[in-house]
Amino acid sequence: MFGFLKRKVRDVYAPVDGQVMALESVDDEVFSQKMVGDGVAIMPVTGSFTAPIDGVVSKIFSTNHAYSIKSDKDLEVMVHIGLETVALEGQGFTRIASEGQAVKAGDVIIEVDLPYIREHAKDIITPILITEESDVKNIEKKLSIVKCQDKIMEVS
Repeated sequence: MFGFLKRKVRDVYAPVDGQVMALESVDDEVFSQKMVGDGVAIMPVTGSFTAPIDGVVSKIFSTNHAYSIKSDKDLEVMVHIGLETVALEGQGFTRIASEGQAVKAGDVIIEVDLPYIREHAKDIITPILITEESDVKNIEKKLSIVKCQDKIMEVS
C-alpha cells in the first residue's frame, strides 16, 4: 500500500577480483573508522580496477591511486587502491578512463601493476566506499570471494 515510501535498492559491484573483507579490518584508521564513508574492502588478486556502478567518473586522483564514480541519482562510490599508495606518485598505476567520462559497471578505470604495489606500498587492500555525499540509509554487505562485477553491496 505504501510502496512509494520504500527506498530504492541499488547494487554496488566488485571493481576487481579478490576477497571482500569488513572495512573495520583495514589497517588504516581513516578507512576502518569510516571517516571517508562506509563500505567494504577487497584484497585484490588482479590488476584491472573497474567501475563499481553505472555513472560518471567524478574524480581520479592525480596519482591514479583512487577514483570515484557518481550515479545519475544520489550515489557516489570511491575505490581507493591500496594503503599509502599516494606516496608512489602514480608509479604502478595506468589511467584508462577520464574524469567526466560516462561508464558502465565493469568498465576499466585504472590498470595496476599489483606486484609493484605489493612491494612498494603499505598494503594492496582496496577500500570501496559509499561516500558521505550519497543519500544512503542502509548498506547490506556481502563478505566473500568475488569476481569482478559480483555484487558486494546493496544500498538503500
